Amino acid sequence: MRRGIILLGLLLWATNPAKAEVRIGIHVSLFPQLVMVPGYPVYYAPELESNYFFYEGVYWVYDSDNWYSSSWYDGPWELMNPEFVPFYILRVPVRYYRRPPRYFGGWQADAPPRWGEHWGSSWSQRRSGWDRWDRRAIPVPAPLPVYQRQYSGARYPLGDEQRVLQNRNYNYKSPPSSQVNRGADQNRRDGRDRTPQAQPPRQQERWGTERPRGAEQPRDQDGKQDNKQDNKQGNKQGNKQGNKEGDRQHHKQPGDN
Repeated sequence: MRRGIILLGLLLWATNPAKAEVRIGIHVSLFPQLVMVPGYPVYYAPELESNYFFYEGVYWVYDSDNWYSSSWYDGPWELMNPEFVPFYILRVPVRYYRRPPRYFGGWQADAPPRWGEHWGSSWSQRRSGWDRWDRRAIPVPAPLPVYQRQYSGARYPLGDEQRVLQNRNYNYKSPPSSQVNRGADQNRRDGRDRTPQAQPPRQQERWGTERPRGAEQPRDQDGKQDNKQDNKQGNKQGNKQGNKEGDRQHHKQPGDN
């Protein structure tokens, strides 16, 4: 039975690689105790025998080598492609996996799982940077949706009722910086390029003493051409010519024509 559920989930995943709603072998009857992972904006459930986390308003479970997510603590769960799992979920150290898979054995407890080694070089290239981050600039963790504590057993909502209660009682919106931290490739997925474009240089307010032949002189605020430089040059040339003529008249001898 369990194998059939997993195969069904994989089939739905192939149809919709982002997410597909499935049922998994995890049942949480009451709102779980959630504790912050030290140094991470992620919560984990120390009392559950499962790899159960909460980040940015979403519950995450790692089970049978697959990631699942839900907006409610007991699902229904959506099968997630590894390329869409948030970076900070992937960065949670091995020691906070309450039911670690066998291949975690021998890995450093205080370091993230070796996802690149597990999922291969192709995944590592597409999720480049998931294992490198500034530990001094950790985002503020999202508040827990504690309103869900009052819903359990027969009162646990499903379908549209979940969405209505969520919209009414949990208004948390992740900040833009936190959304980027969900995955460094987020901008690539939605086509945004945040690289600033070079701005053209500002035109100089005045031309230099040498101006390209035929170039128009700059205008001042009144729309008049700035002839100050030309007038100054003209006066200089006029004075030089006048002085030269005066010297010739001064040295002219009587009787010279």
